[in-house]
Amino acid sequence: MDEPQGVDGHVEFEGHRTWFRVVGEKEDPGRLPLLCLHGGPGATWHHMEPYAELAQGRRVIFYDQLGCGNSPVTEPHDPAMWTTELYMREVSAVREALGLERCHVIGHSWGGMLGMAYAITQPDGLASLVVESSPPSVPFWLKELDRLRADLPPDVDATLRRHEEAGTTDSEEYETTMMVFYDRHVCRVRPWPDWLQRTFDGLAANPEVYRTMNGPSEFHVIGPLKDFDITADLGRITAPTLLFCGEFDEVTPATVTQAHEAISGSSFFVMQGCSHMSQAERPEATLGMVRGWLAGIETSAMSG
Repeated sequence: MDEPQGVDGHVEFEGHRTWFRVVGEKEDPGRLPLLCLHGGPGATWHHMEPYAELAQGRRVIFYDQLGCGNSPVTEPHDPAMWTTELYMREVSAVREALGLERCHVIGHSWGGMLGMAYAITQPDGLASLVVESSPPSVPFWLKELDRLRADLPPDVDATLRRHEEAGTTDSEEYETTMMVFYDRHVCRVRPWPDWLQRTFDGLAANPEVYRTMNGPSEFHVIGPLKDFDITADLGRITAPTLLFCGEFDEVTPATVTQAHEAISGSSFFVMQGCSHMSQAERPEATLGMVRGWLAGIETSAMSG
């Protein structure tokens, strides 16, 4: 499947350029645009491609976060620049540049972490927040990951740990072995959809942000993100919030439950049979749920 087509451009941001794509022309009366935050950190917009289907009577806006995909930083820089705060400022910059005075925000994985952190600041015009498969507390999530790893075949976990301890996570054996985890907990559809392959290809082409903030793999988080924990501040989120994750998600239902319990009035759904890529594993159900959520928010805004 080819990329959804739209109008591309760049936002000037802190001396760099953030690439974006707008799918759809304009909003029907009562509808609001949808801004998509991709994961990683350090991946690309491609795993959000399925949400382009929602560009019916609304614009859907994608962008590659700074240092990712089409928004590379090619000049010499300090990798310490890659922080949650930088990416929160970038959300504001993209909204301002594109005139998204009122909009919905959807974030997947790291994108949902970023979305929650952004929503805590109570930005003007945030009509609603949709969070897919995102941990509000990475320390809690790491304990859950240990539990999932313990359920892997013993030789698989032993191989992974051997490379992690030796610092050889870039070896072919580690890469191959980690796919056992990915097939269970990241995407249960084989072969991967083209858009997911594009995401991982983009990550492999420029892994600096991912390796700096996260670490070498989805389940070996050793960068600054390992201390990310916004649970105590989630009560400050005032925007209506929809949370969902997969039954077999690497970001386990127990992890997302923490966000649900802390965000007042939030809705939470577990997608049966899915892992971390509900939009690949049950695309119609996932898109239907998000489409219904957006419509519900907009209908209540019009009647209110």
